[in-house]
Amino acid sequence: MKLKILHLYPKEMNLYGDRGNILAIKRRCEWRGIDAEVIPYEPGDQFPKTVDIIFGGGGQDSGQNKIAEDLRSISSNLKILIEQGVPALVVCGIYQLFGEYYITHDNQKLQGSGILKLHTISGRERQIGNIVLESKDFSQIVGYENHSGLTYLDDFEQPLGTVLKGFGNNGEDRSEGIIYKNCIGTYLHGPILPKNPKLTDFLIKTALKNRGLPSDLEKLDNDIEKRARDTASTRPR
Repeated sequence: MKLKILHLYPKEMNLYGDRGNILAIKRRCEWRGIDAEVIPYEPGDQFPKTVDIIFGGGGQDSGQNKIAEDLRSISSNLKILIEQGVPALVVCGIYQLFGEYYITHDNQKLQGSGILKLHTISGRERQIGNIVLESKDFSQIVGYENHSGLTYLDDFEQPLGTVLKGFGNNGEDRSEGIIYKNCIGTYLHGPILPKNPKLTDFLIKTALKNRGLPSDLEKLDNDIEKRARDTASTRPR
């Protein structure tokens, strides 16, 4: 069996080690005998015919400007996949551009793809530090955030979790990220997946299930991941 992972804009959107999320998915697949192929997608590339998992990382405003138009051009393809339940993880910059729009620090309105019902406004201060949240789907999630964007979810949209330590989406309502169908949006870098194997396994298990393949994943030794989580969760913000 082979899972195909679509990596959106790896050249421009790879801030704070977000590429490590791809490595985490591949390794946890390989340790279970599952072949995982990464398909990098850059502006102007042909959109792949088959996608099992979608990933997009963070980037600076300049990087977002470079890829925003192309992302809008493939938004219909991505929206179909998300609505069909294809699992996805979008972090920081791509998380923002999956929304309706992003108002930059110089008051420029950057139109998003409209895949997720949210919008982002650039704040005056950066929200930086270790972050811990409680998620009803994934229990405790740990990571690191570094963003000036303030993201607001539309009414009735479900956040990924509630902030226990840190800022989250906007530093106001204690929400962090979003979960829509099987798409997870978040500000958590770190990268997020190596410290949170439940999230990684959710992406893999859902992808297998969508393909009609056995989705009962072999248990792995998560001791290193647990120690990393414990350390990160006790660090000051």
